[in-house]
Amino acid sequence: MTENAQKTTHFGFKTVAEEEKAGMVHGVFTSVASRYDLMNDLMSMGVHRVWKDAMMDWLAPRPHQRLLDVAGGTGDISFRFLKRAPGASAVVLDMTESMLVEGRKRAEAAQMSASLDWVAGDGMALPFGDNSFDVFTNSFGTRNITRIQDALNEAYRVLRPGGRMMILEFSQLPNPVMQWAYDRYSFNVIPPLGKLVADDRDSYQYLVESIRKFPDQETFAGMIRNAGFEQVKYRNMSMGIVALHSGWKL
Repeated sequence: MTENAQKTTHFGFKTVAEEEKAGMVHGVFTSVASRYDLMNDLMSMGVHRVWKDAMMDWLAPRPHQRLLDVAGGTGDISFRFLKRAPGASAVVLDMTESMLVEGRKRAEAAQMSASLDWVAGDGMALPFGDNSFDVFTNSFGTRNITRIQDALNEAYRVLRPGGRMMILEFSQLPNPVMQWAYDRYSFNVIPPLGKLVADDRDSYQYLVESIRKFPDQETFAGMIRNAGFEQVKYRNMSMGIVALHSGWKL
């Protein structure tokens, strides 16, 4: 390989140049933004709400903490966090402006705008100073980042000492038979549902493919440790369809 050889990554099952992935992911979420929350309910049969509530239970938000929610989209995690932490504030960062627009609408409807800031930005180059936040979260957005280790390093940088990171992401089922059944559902139901509800089959084909390309639980936990986090743990939910990963900056 020559020194100037182009670096590649995956976009679902496709191999693409690293520099192209962010724009492709941006296109996916721009396309589905207006139907994103509805599709989450339909794809998971509402269970994503249980997963996110479990994330808050383990996170145990405290009053006056400052949260950074990367790939925060329409604000699901930030809203949950603020409801449990009086006097807290949250910054929702997402690369897709149309997702942030939908989130702002939700915040205004819930009368929570005063506690929220919405920032268009890149999880691999966060536009915040060192030691700026008490809590860092990412819910179902880590697998869309081009260089995941860079994003984990950034999470460590912006957290204050004593701060906590928690990531909720699709993962791998430990039982091969159950994984096979889940694959049949994912590939045969979700893309057609995306076509029906959001008029976009291709974006949801990418989403189910991206789940299969994400590291398994132990591998991802190792990446979190490599970023500098300690007391790294994970919990499987729904038999491993998703996993919650936790780490502390000590």
